[in-house]
Amino acid sequence: MGRLIDGVWHDQWYDTKSTKGKYRREDARFRNWITSDGSAGPTGEAGFKAEAGRYHLYVSFACPWAHRALIFRKLKQLEDVVGLTVVHPHMLEHGWIFDTDSGVGDPVNGFDYLYQLYTTVMPRYTGRVTVPVLWDRQSRTIVNNESADIIRMFNSAFDGLTGNRLDFYPAALRGEIDAVNAFVYPNLNNGVYRAGFATTQTAYERGFNRVFKALDALEERLGCQRYLVADRVTESDWRLFTTLIRFDAVYYGHFKTNLRRIEDYTHLAPYVRDLYQVPGIKETVNLEHIKQHYFASQRTVNPTQIVPLGPALDYDRPHGRGDMPPPHEPPPPL
Repeated sequence: MGRLIDGVWHDQWYDTKSTKGKYRREDARFRNWITSDGSAGPTGEAGFKAEAGRYHLYVSFACPWAHRALIFRKLKQLEDVVGLTVVHPHMLEHGWIFDTDSGVGDPVNGFDYLYQLYTTVMPRYTGRVTVPVLWDRQSRTIVNNESADIIRMFNSAFDGLTGNRLDFYPAALRGEIDAVNAFVYPNLNNGVYRAGFATTQTAYERGFNRVFKALDALEERLGCQRYLVADRVTESDWRLFTTLIRFDAVYYGHFKTNLRRIEDYTHLAPYVRDLYQVPGIKETVNLEHIKQHYFASQRTVNPTQIVPLGPALDYDRPHGRGDMPPPHEPPPPL
């Protein structure tokens, strides 16, 4: 765990003293977009045209933000179009590192540490070094390190190359998808971290209460319909899934969000299994990496670095949600 300051790596935990114990996530710094013709996207500069073999994705199996990008790379059949490197699950004194001992390492740049990608682009970079990172091999720069942007690029930018027209952000549903995302992100995706990384009782309780209020609202919504938006899987489901799949194994104990497990919910539990059983998704879930990362890396939260052997989780059990009728009324508001 650490950050770059003027291009120099420092092994440094998050500063919560200045925020009265509250955890605050830094915004992503690289926000360029890959488009079908290389034109500029919603943010950043133009020049990043969708081409096979040009781009490389750096991820951790442990990170829920990176997991989003892995899911979209799989569902959009981009394995032969966008390369992939997975970092070591432990994030210790050098941050994310490449697993050179296994012979994998960094096949693109030959780096030892992920932060070298950042300093290659900005030698005096200051900030956290995060995954996912979408790298342009041609211009040797970071295209984007914001997972929300990356999954939308993967959703459509390469369709002309792959012929895969699955659309998880359809125009007719974008307003509702954006509204659901705006609820899920602060309360759950980032909410579990607000509870788990808090350093005062007040900050922890505030994060804790938001997490379970949100889970209760989603439980009610998913009791009325199979997916979060309309009657189809959308971007919102995958953004929620990466938090829920980690909840019982990690967040419940490690982050002290222990009022209820996801397995204790009537609708959320089979919903997670429903998504997990979509072809290709279980290949993106590596619970061993997930547990190794959180319990062994986050020494401020778990000083002993002991990684628990449990819990026993079976996401291959029948989910029964395929029999749910399509929604006939607007879902309960979030």
